[in-house]
Amino acid sequence: MKSEKFNKVIEDALESSKTVLIKKSAEYANEDNKLHNFDKAARITGKTREECLWGMALKHLVSVTDIIDDMSKDPKYIPSRDLVMEKFGDLRNYLLLLEACIEDKRHNQPLPF
Repeated sequence: MKSEKFNKVIEDALESSKTVLIKKSAEYANEDNKLHNFDKAARITGKTREECLWGMALKHLVSVTDIIDDMSKDPKYIPSRDLVMEKFGDLRNYLLLLEACIEDKRHNQPLPF
């Protein structure tokens, strides 16, 4: 893959993630807490926010591994661009949300003295 095409793939993926995360934030969060769904899942399950998030992300990891399995079974199979953007984007977004959870914890930790 040439640099120009590679750069386009990365730019498209990042722009898509930004668009989806902002849109979904309006559906699943509130202005006071952009991680509301994961905090509520933690209260319901007794698990940590990060464990709940990762549990939700596993569905998307399974989708990505299914694509890889399909490609392994049939070397001529190439998933559609839309499918790749959707499924890989979902997993990428959960990783970004997990990063946000960790940064939120880091920011809200009391100083160690």
